[in-house]
Amino acid sequence: MKFVYVLSGWEGLATDSRVLRDAITRHNGLKIPFGNYYLADAGYTNGQGFLAPYIGTRYHLQEWEDFDRAPRNHEEYFNMKHSQARNIIERCFGLLKKRWAILCSPSFYPIRFQGRMIIACALLHNFIRMYMDVNPEEYTPITLDELAIGEDIPDVLESIDVVEASDEWSQWRDDLAGEMFDTWVSRRT
Repeated sequence: MKFVYVLSGWEGLATDSRVLRDAITRHNGLKIPFGNYYLADAGYTNGQGFLAPYIGTRYHLQEWEDFDRAPRNHEEYFNMKHSQARNIIERCFGLLKKRWAILCSPSFYPIRFQGRMIIACALLHNFIRMYMDVNPEEYTPITLDELAIGEDIPDVLESIDVVEASDEWSQWRDDLAGEMFDTWVSRRT
C-alpha cells in the first residue's frame, strides 16, 4: 500500500497509455526490470512489464459475489484475482485522498506547485506507512518488514523501455492463468 513511482503534471485528459509511455522513457522515469511487472487495467496494453486482465471476461468483484457464479475457466479466475489485487491499489489511492483532502478539491495554486504537492503527499503517505505502528486512517497494524520504497534500481539492470503488446507476453499470461486456475480447481476437489 505504498507508492513506487509518481509522475505529476499531466493534464487530466491525457490517456493513461500516453502518460505511461512518457514515464518509462524519461531518464529518471519508471524502471521495470525484465522479469517484473505491474498490474494494469484494461485500458493498457498487455505487454511485457504490464499485466492486464482479459478483455470481454467478467472482472469486477461485484460480479463474483454470488457463490453460484464461480469462475468457469482460467480467464475468469485470472480476472477475479487481478481485480482483487487491483482493489488494493485503488484502496491506496482512496487512503491518499482521505488523508490529504487538498487532493480532492480544485486547486488555485500554480500548476508547478500542484505537481509538487501531489508528490509530497505521496511521499508523506509512504513515510506514514513505513514508520507508524498503527495507521489511524485504517485502524490496521502496519508491519515494518515490508519492502522499502524509493530504492534506486541499479543501472546495471536492464529495464523495459517500451509499452507494446506481444504474443510471448500474452502466452505467459495464459500459462500463468492456467496454472492459477488448475491449482484453485485442485484445492476445491
